[in-house]
Amino acid sequence: MKVNASVIYYSATGITYQMALAAADAAEKAGAEVRLRKVRELAPDEAVSSNEGWAAHRLATQEVPEATPDDLDWAQAVIFGTPTRYGNVAAQLKQFIDTTGPLWAQGKLANKVYAGFCSTATAHGGQESTLLALFNTVYHWGGIVVTPGYTEPGQFVSGNPYGGSHTSNNGELPPDQVALTATALTATRAVTLAKALATGMTQS
Repeated sequence: MKVNASVIYYSATGITYQMALAAADAAEKAGAEVRLRKVRELAPDEAVSSNEGWAAHRLATQEVPEATPDDLDWAQAVIFGTPTRYGNVAAQLKQFIDTTGPLWAQGKLANKVYAGFCSTATAHGGQESTLLALFNTVYHWGGIVVTPGYTEPGQFVSGNPYGGSHTSNNGELPPDQVALTATALTATRAVTLAKALATGMTQS
């Protein structure tokens, strides 16, 4: 059974975007039809243009469609990506999540699989707390949280059972193979379990 998977992310300078690409590729390889979507930028143009990396990334990803609530309604698996902001979800992704009230009220966000990945500027910069904060929303929706856990040997290297994560050293280091592998595993497990859930619900 083929399922739909939405990879919905926010990225300022491209670190989280690279992880989103890894998630989308893994979801597709796991047998999903995939939508890669960025959330709308909230920062003023002056702030973006004042940072060379931020401005360059916005230009480079201008063709990536912006996420809409339909991307949640359409999907059986949703994989969120965010940089960490004070141990929490970036405002841009949170603002998108806050537009989902009508879908939630109709029960259209329940019984789906959700997973996440994140990046921080510094080591121990709130990666786990960010993913746990993200999952609080999923609990309200009645969704099913899927994590990579320690299901593969590489997870003992990445050390984060809650989702893919990366430390960028203030944006200087792109995601390494450990981070990309953990992100791909997160997406693969989300799609695999979404397919199992969809199959079980169909048979029942």
